[in-house]
Amino acid sequence: MKYVSTRGASAGLRFSEVLMEGLAADGGLYVPTSYPKVDEATLQHWRGLSYPELAFEIVSLYIDDIPADELRTIIARTYTQDTFGSVQIAPLRKLDESIALLNLSNGPTFAFKDMAMQLLGKLFEAELGRRDTELNILGATSGDTGSAAEYAMRGKRNIQVFMLSPSGRMSRFQQAQMFSLHDENIHNLAIEGSFDTCQDIVKAVSADLTFKRRYSIGTVNSINWARLLAQVVYYFSGYFQATNDNSERVSFCVPSGNFGNICAGHVARMMGLPIERLVLATNENDVLDEFFKTGRYRVRTSNETMVTSSPSMDIAKASNVERFVFDLLGRDAERIRRLFGTELSACRQFSLTAEEISRIASYGFVSGKSTHIDRVRTISDTWERHRTMIDPHTADGVKVAREHLRPGVRTIVLETALPLKFEDIIREATGQAAPRPATVADLEHRTGRCEPMAPSADAVMAYIARHYSH
Repeated sequence: MKYVSTRGASAGLRFSEVLMEGLAADGGLYVPTSYPKVDEATLQHWRGLSYPELAFEIVSLYIDDIPADELRTIIARTYTQDTFGSVQIAPLRKLDESIALLNLSNGPTFAFKDMAMQLLGKLFEAELGRRDTELNILGATSGDTGSAAEYAMRGKRNIQVFMLSPSGRMSRFQQAQMFSLHDENIHNLAIEGSFDTCQDIVKAVSADLTFKRRYSIGTVNSINWARLLAQVVYYFSGYFQATNDNSERVSFCVPSGNFGNICAGHVARMMGLPIERLVLATNENDVLDEFFKTGRYRVRTSNETMVTSSPSMDIAKASNVERFVFDLLGRDAERIRRLFGTELSACRQFSLTAEEISRIASYGFVSGKSTHIDRVRTISDTWERHRTMIDPHTADGVKVAREHLRPGVRTIVLETALPLKFEDIIREATGQAAPRPATVADLEHRTGRCEPMAPSADAVMAYIARHYSH
């Protein structure tokens, strides 16, 4: 299996090279040269597998430069009942005859990001051991990626994490999860601005190839193909739990900010998973809803990016949509380079042609948006009718899913986090606090550690250089 950048450079790389590189040298995102196709017999065989066994079968289709026995062991050590709270790892919970929730938030940081980040940490550790080198991970977070990455990487040999977060724009719980870590290899940088400010800095640092190579910079955001690949697995797992045979189709509804989680669904569909529709749900920051309805991709400024009650989706520049548009446009790297490079840089927007827009439906995508009052009503309704408490991002998904139901087709909403991470809106909607494990009872009161920083790639690079241990 070989990989290529969406913008045409770096063709012919193997998985381990893509794992360590993160962002391609030309600013594009790595994708496989083709998606492996899964036939009926394979799907039927996979139905009987445990989650770790299924993960190995899927992931190994994309990884042929790590010995199979080693990869199998890494995956088996990742997806355990001790780490994720159940044998199923990602159990399906039925709300009603139309909608089910795929529970993805029972990992160490109570967010779906753990599903991929726990594997990513072990893959990094194994590859660094092979190379006898170190890695400085640079990431941006709007809430959950940061804590998932830090908990996956804390204390690991030869890995340092430099995590950028938008100052004051996360929930108190999300912030405390990150800032309460005092491991020497964890560095939290609170950046003035929005998530997109942080993400732009990560891309700018990664684009400085001299600095990137000198300081061994890697990424854990969903721009890293390895993380997205791990997410493909739970689409297959959810499908098998929701159906009795492969003649049935399901839809998936995914709350989306950076387009990583739903892009994994796109990959699963391209592989042959019987997905009827991929329903994308945004909050008030609706750049993706606008794109899928009009073909216009317009990046908002930091001042235009609203602070909402589903803060992990307060994103105005969805990096992973480049991977989908690459497929939509027939893998025309030159066109992608113009759209996502030249036009976005100059105009902060681009538009597809009418013919290109018409192709979107053939990939199964539809979209919708949700507001604060929608979230409150959905959380309250789900609690009152089903005695199930959901977080605000999952509520965005349930609200939009109900708008796109089709007779005879169950919709699986991907749960994004446990409600305990968003206490204010849960109390507003239900009048009570979300259940909280004793291990995090005092989390917001623990001593925090972070470095306030101006929104500057130069400032971040200077900080990394000062803390480089090689």
